[in-house]
Amino acid sequence: MTPDQILRGLWEAGVDAVGGYESVARGIADMSRPDRIVAVGKAAGAMTRAALDKWPDTPALVVTKDGHADEVPDSATVIEAAHPVPDNRSLIGGRALLDCVSELPAGSHLLLLVSGGASSLAEAPVEGVTLNDLKALNARLLSRGLDITAMNAERRKVSKIKGGGLLRAFRGAKATVLTISDVPGDDPAVIGSGIGLPPEHPAYDCTLACMASNAIARAAVVEAAVAAGLTILGSEENLYDDVDELARTLGPRIAAMDKGVLIFGGEPTVHLPANPGEGGRNQALALALSEHISGRDDITILVGGTDGTDGPTEAAGGLVTGTTWGPGAAAALKAADSGTYLAEKDALLVSGPTGTNVMDVAVVLRV
Repeated sequence: MTPDQILRGLWEAGVDAVGGYESVARGIADMSRPDRIVAVGKAAGAMTRAALDKWPDTPALVVTKDGHADEVPDSATVIEAAHPVPDNRSLIGGRALLDCVSELPAGSHLLLLVSGGASSLAEAPVEGVTLNDLKALNARLLSRGLDITAMNAERRKVSKIKGGGLLRAFRGAKATVLTISDVPGDDPAVIGSGIGLPPEHPAYDCTLACMASNAIARAAVVEAAVAAGLTILGSEENLYDDVDELARTLGPRIAAMDKGVLIFGGEPTVHLPANPGEGGRNQALALALSEHISGRDDITILVGGTDGTDGPTEAAGGLVTGTTWGPGAAAALKAADSGTYLAEKDALLVSGPTGTNVMDVAVVLRV
């Protein structure tokens, strides 16, 4: 196998271990049938399919990203919306979630499935806040290089359904919330801006469980690498800084690594210019790291979003070698146009929607 093939296989092993279908199937194995299934986020389709495979006649509402609903059974109601900046369909999705949850009668059981991306995909803004206000807020938050915790704190301030607002409207007897975490520490108040967070003192029985995380994905990468006879040099959740700073920190470490595999997880941040080009944080980090292995023939780097998309692009990230960095690379990074550059180098990582979302995983191989 080539280094590219090895890295793809390792990354896919990590993604498969946190699949939305598999994660929910584990979580509902001993659960009684709910009266309603509600799912929101990039992995909502796969999560819902697991629940409907067990309870096919249960009414289900799914709010997810464009192109992420192919595997949802026809019996479910599906609303697709925009990510990472909301659109009018996000308001339709938010209203549908609020109506669905608030209309459930006394004695009912709600199964709420939450995954990353929900912050953009569904919104019911507080009075006086318009869609244009939401778009401007999200664009501003994305461009400032804030981490997800800081961004979602701002989003909660203008929402009726985030920060516990959605489940405050529930009048039934039991709510079961299963999450797939795309945030540091797997904090339910941050996942989807707290769209699955129960109120502080709920008047009903509430169970909240995180079924998949970046740590689980990285552990699966380690297991697959060991099974392949590779040496593990480290597995860390440390991608929590600006792309440029991460490249300055990790680049020399990668260049000096022994033969084997390094694994990193997290969610880098980026500062965007006024008119950004094509690309996302994973493509930018992959390209920035490629400078540190320029001219090498023994190191390959993969950086990918576990949901299969990187920012507003169809790529999951980048897969770079010692031949990737070249004329125009620095300019592409400055213009936030790493995707265009990597496409020209045939160095994009493209997987399609994966049915999960546990932040990003980078895998580095030296042979």
